[in-house]
Amino acid sequence: MNQRVLDNRYELQELIGGGGMADVYKAKDLLLDRPVAVKILHEQFKRDTEFIEKFHREAQAAAKLSHPNIVNIYDVGVMEEDHYIVMEYVPGSTLKDLIKEQGHLQPAAALRVARDIASALAHAHANNLVHCDIKPHNILMMPDGSAKVADFGIARAVTESTMTYTGNVVGSVHYFSPEQAKGTMITPRSDVYALGVVLYEMLTGQLPFNGETPVSIAMKHLQEQPLSVRQLDSSIPPVVEAIVSRMMSKDPNMRPSSRELVQDISQAMQMLGGGFAPAVSDPYATQVLPRVQESAVAPRSERYTANYDDEEPENEKAVFKSKKFIVGLTMVLIMGFFVGAFLSFGKFWSNSEVEVPDVTGKQMTLAKQILEDKRLRVKVDEEFDAEVPAGMVISQNPEGGAKVKEERLVTIKVSKGGENIEMPDVRGLKRADAIAKLEKMGLKVGRVTERNSDDEEAGVIIASDPRAGTKVTKGLSIDLVVSKGKKEKKAAVPDVTGLPIESARKALGNAGFKVGGVEKKASKQAAGTVISQSPSGGVDAVAGESVHLVVAEAGKETEEKNSKPAAGSSKETTTAPKPNESSKSR
Repeated sequence: MNQRVLDNRYELQELIGGGGMADVYKAKDLLLDRPVAVKILHEQFKRDTEFIEKFHREAQAAAKLSHPNIVNIYDVGVMEEDHYIVMEYVPGSTLKDLIKEQGHLQPAAALRVARDIASALAHAHANNLVHCDIKPHNILMMPDGSAKVADFGIARAVTESTMTYTGNVVGSVHYFSPEQAKGTMITPRSDVYALGVVLYEMLTGQLPFNGETPVSIAMKHLQEQPLSVRQLDSSIPPVVEAIVSRMMSKDPNMRPSSRELVQDISQAMQMLGGGFAPAVSDPYATQVLPRVQESAVAPRSERYTANYDDEEPENEKAVFKSKKFIVGLTMVLIMGFFVGAFLSFGKFWSNSEVEVPDVTGKQMTLAKQILEDKRLRVKVDEEFDAEVPAGMVISQNPEGGAKVKEERLVTIKVSKGGENIEMPDVRGLKRADAIAKLEKMGLKVGRVTERNSDDEEAGVIIASDPRAGTKVTKGLSIDLVVSKGKKEKKAAVPDVTGLPIESARKALGNAGFKVGGVEKKASKQAAGTVISQSPSGGVDAVAGESVHLVVAEAGKETEEKNSKPAAGSSKETTTAPKPNESSKSR
């Protein structure tokens, strides 16, 4: 498979990984001259029509994700029955490698990695995409310690197709959620469970469940409770133990959403950073409470009207028209106004003022935490902004540095990333027209390269990245490839001097050249013979170029000969001989 080129663009260089469904190669994008990772499905999936269809659909859905903690997907395609995905190439190791190397991670480091993964999942879940195969093998570690989630798309396609191939469960059974093990409906909280297992492994260096067979491990996910992380390592803070326990709840409804999880982890990190003592009871720890039976609590309406079922207001409409009702309603509205003013501008009776921190450019969860630490309340508004990464604060009101009272409401606008649109087809357009079309749709022009083309004239767009039809975000930079026209082929011009004109034409034509201008000139050579040429013979020239010829003119040489005096003519007899000729005649 090495050194193979997919679709005349992706040159496979070396095998860098693989799993139960696909192999991953490091490759070179010949069009954009950059390294990429190419994942190619295994042989057994090539003819599964349902799987292939969902594989492509989910890969395309994953391509619309734009997040710093998600590996970007550039392209998806098929060549000679090989279905492949082209992804961002991330050099380095996986989280699994890191755990093996260190044995386990310190709680603060484990929480940082878990927060990166949870942030990536929150973005994916907001875009209605479930990963379904979160495990350390799919988490790529960056040199700065941050994490990127890979393999969005494939696992979802497997789950939605069939759960078994050749009698075996497809997936990573050690990280299965209970509902995944049962084959029931998968939800975003299934990813949260898997991340809980990953966090468990990061903290302790071991998995919560092991067994001799995949089925026995799956049954433990369904029926057993794992040892708590503090039972394995008492130095782990209770707040961290509570987060893991809640994430690995058997009931999906008891688990936090991915967005809530980001907030929980951020709060735990702040507690740890503030010198949190493990022995202190954690007020945020998850508690095991018996489920409340619906029959045990009477509905609100029944509890308040049980003794008045037979009593009906005699004149209900009259109540709403009475003066007391109108006055009461007016007072409620006035009080509501003052309450709203209080909520907006803080405590009227408080003299405590705080300076509003500047949180623009910060991640939403961190921004909220910074503001709340200053005893300010936070309202989050989201909007599309291609210039600001998703989840980052675009602006705030009041602005940073403003002096306000405590409990003032601060509104922060958070980016949802660029608005998703379909990449237009600009192939065949002139460069200026293509740029105008992209800019009209809110897209930017990135790198523009030129390439020879036998099909398109110079100045016409022949390719774009991303390709037409893929989902892109407004404000994204689009790389274009412009035709330089046909590639100029050079060849040596044959030497045709001394050849008859027709033979010269034939020799030049066979070599890929043509005869341009033909100039006639008097010469001692036979009429119609090539006297000289331009370019000269042996010179390299562009194929198809014209060669100028100079040809001997018919009749000129004869006229010159006839114009000379003949021997013994009368003119010669009247001309006095030269002295030397006279001496010679003597």
